[in-house]
Amino acid sequence: MKKAIIIFLSLFLVTALTAEEGMWLLTQLDQLGLTEKGLQIEPDEIYHPKKASLTDAIVWLGFCTSSFVSPEGLIVTNHHCGYGALQRASSEGCDYIKSGFMAKTRADEIQARGVTASVLLEMKDVTKKVLKAVKGIEDPVERDEKINEKIREMADKITEDREDIAVNIRPMYKGKEYIQFVYKRYRDVRLVYAPPESIGKYGGDIDNWMWPRHTGDFTFMRVYMAPDGSGAEYSPDNIPVTPKTYLRIATEPLKEGDLTFILGYPGTTTRWRTSNSVAWNLKYNYPETIQNFQDLIDLFDEITENSEAGRIKMANLRSGLANTLKNFQGNIDGMTKTNFVQKKKDFEEDLMAFIESDAGLKAQYGTVLDAIRKEYALLKETKTKDDAIDLFGMAAGTLSGIAQNIVFFAREMAKPEGERHPGTSEEDVQRAADRLSMRYFNFYEPVDKAMLKRVLKKVDMLQGDDRIIGLEKFLSGSIDDFVETAYAKTVLKDPKTAKPVYSMSLEELKKVDDPLVQMALAMADEQEVRNERNNEWGSRINNLRKQYVNALLAWKGEGLYPDANGTMRFTYGHIAGYKPADAVWYKPFTTLKGVVDKSTGVEPFDMPPELGKLHAAGDFGQWVDPKLGDVPVAFTHRCDITGGNSGSPVMNAKGELIGLAFDGNYEAMTGDWQYDYEIQRTISVDIRYVLFVTEKFGKVRSWLAHQGEL
Repeated sequence: MKKAIIIFLSLFLVTALTAEEGMWLLTQLDQLGLTEKGLQIEPDEIYHPKKASLTDAIVWLGFCTSSFVSPEGLIVTNHHCGYGALQRASSEGCDYIKSGFMAKTRADEIQARGVTASVLLEMKDVTKKVLKAVKGIEDPVERDEKINEKIREMADKITEDREDIAVNIRPMYKGKEYIQFVYKRYRDVRLVYAPPESIGKYGGDIDNWMWPRHTGDFTFMRVYMAPDGSGAEYSPDNIPVTPKTYLRIATEPLKEGDLTFILGYPGTTTRWRTSNSVAWNLKYNYPETIQNFQDLIDLFDEITENSEAGRIKMANLRSGLANTLKNFQGNIDGMTKTNFVQKKKDFEEDLMAFIESDAGLKAQYGTVLDAIRKEYALLKETKTKDDAIDLFGMAAGTLSGIAQNIVFFAREMAKPEGERHPGTSEEDVQRAADRLSMRYFNFYEPVDKAMLKRVLKKVDMLQGDDRIIGLEKFLSGSIDDFVETAYAKTVLKDPKTAKPVYSMSLEELKKVDDPLVQMALAMADEQEVRNERNNEWGSRINNLRKQYVNALLAWKGEGLYPDANGTMRFTYGHIAGYKPADAVWYKPFTTLKGVVDKSTGVEPFDMPPELGKLHAAGDFGQWVDPKLGDVPVAFTHRCDITGGNSGSPVMNAKGELIGLAFDGNYEAMTGDWQYDYEIQRTISVDIRYVLFVTEKFGKVRSWLAHQGEL
């Protein structure tokens, strides 16, 4: 028993409100002893369900986090979070990624297409209401269907078809609890200031996930609303949002050991998974995804080498692929170096010893690990064909994806209403058609064709039962010729001609002379079988994972934070360096001198010459750190974050803004699976560097200050 407890603590550190681990729910703040750790404000000033608090300043962008920093809707987030908006606003001869963007007046602010800003209005526990709908139902697939049905019913009752209200009811602890989050959605977001890529992405893929870091990863945008306060679409008549509260800039310099905390929207963690999941990702998911993404990046680079228009179109997708690729490689390196699979197995052995020591626990949880192992064995049986079908997602290009989306909706709408997949009402189809133009932001025809050719050729190499039978007639001749003909004939290359296809019935689609639509129809049966099998497997494995988490709770007791799932979380920790290797110590701050020292004049270390001149002249303004004698650029601290936290505000003990979280360190890439107090760090851009660049380099802060902002 003693050994089990030691191993549990070494892997999860969950007693440990002292260990600075955890992506905590807002309702758990009182458990953390924050005052004793140096917090100088009350926990209810961070979150209060009825009064204005810091959480009212946090803005969810759906893929990143941002925060209000002025009373007139100004938000700040990471440069890489605004990267897609910059790309979508750019064109040949006007590359805002390279040059940056600056709005000299409010009238000059441009639409950040594809960006929606959501502000949390309410969160409450709805566990009893959700689980009441499945009382007495044992089958996990049926339970999931009923739970999803109940969640849709509850959400629809709140939104009442309002486009500016969103409801997200999320399971915690794999469905032990359900929490309802209600958001106000603003669909008019505009770019205000973004530094050039040579600042905002300084170091590029080479420095990504690495420390020391010298990236000015920030962008300013503004959130607008209709004059009546609704979160309307873009309109010249809209006015800036007036938030309940906004973050104030820190007035005192940072130092090592200072308490920091973060509010943001971490995407997904897998801390409470078994060794089966670790082994699956290490053996299959990570290496196969790395190879797939590297192939795509190489393809993009080759085709767009001499095309500025193509490079701009593919920039955001390429950046995302490169980021994931390096993250997954870091996970492989970290898992291999630490023998993580075996550590998980050792932990599970001790958990089972605890379970088997009690007859009641043994009856409840004694078979759960064996059952999970069997599920992963089933997954392996159909993996080759499943993977091939999955390639027709992002990897097959924009137009193939649109064709499949059209066919999916048509097939579902042909079914009786009660048998349709969730999210396939007439309103859902119309919404997808209305927002179709968003899907073309990464569409560059030469690349799109090459992507589809690559996927079809890979699929054509499958043997026996793994072949996708519906595609045989499309693979019987020259794949290159088929794709060229398909792109010459299809109506899907333009959203104006593609949109009417969404309104066609299944029978009408079958008569359409469009090769991409016909290809999507031909493989739809096999896709549906794969999707149904995947959904059933997902229901079973999630039910088993819930049992596993319940077993952990029985062992550990209360005080366990749920895995991240795209909902607002709180994390805290102190500013600290770390030891990445023997005889090496990384200090917790980098400076402008480091930016200058790294500069080679060649991308990605092509520092703008003006930054060098400012440093040489010592023209730091009020942003110099008295101890460093320089402008601080970034810092490391012990907060616990993951993807989705990008752009999250970092605050000091007084709740003042000191930086923006933008990365983790490569040595701790397994952080989604385990927290390591000694090595895991958050990397954040210092707000003093943000304001130094904005004022001294961009020369725009004086205008923002004139507007009563920052």
